[in-house]
Amino acid sequence: MSVIYLIIIGAAAGFLATRIMKIEAGILPTIGIGIAGALIGGLVLQVLLTVAGLLGGLIGAVLGALLLIWLYQTYWARRK
Repeated sequence: MSVIYLIIIGAAAGFLATRIMKIEAGILPTIGIGIAGALIGGLVLQVLLTVAGLLGGLIGAVLGALLLIWLYQTYWARRK
């Protein structure tokens, strides 16, 4: 069933892409364009999400460290 799903999604994506780029292609090349585009787009999206995830982790870590320093300076450093 996943192969049929891939062909249907590939055909739809290829159809939209060929219309947006204003090129004429037959049914099989259109499906091929859609499937290849899905693979490339999936890879690019995965890389972007990984980079965004790493960047988000860094930002979260810095914010957490800032909060920890603030708590230390506010509550523990004054007691000494």
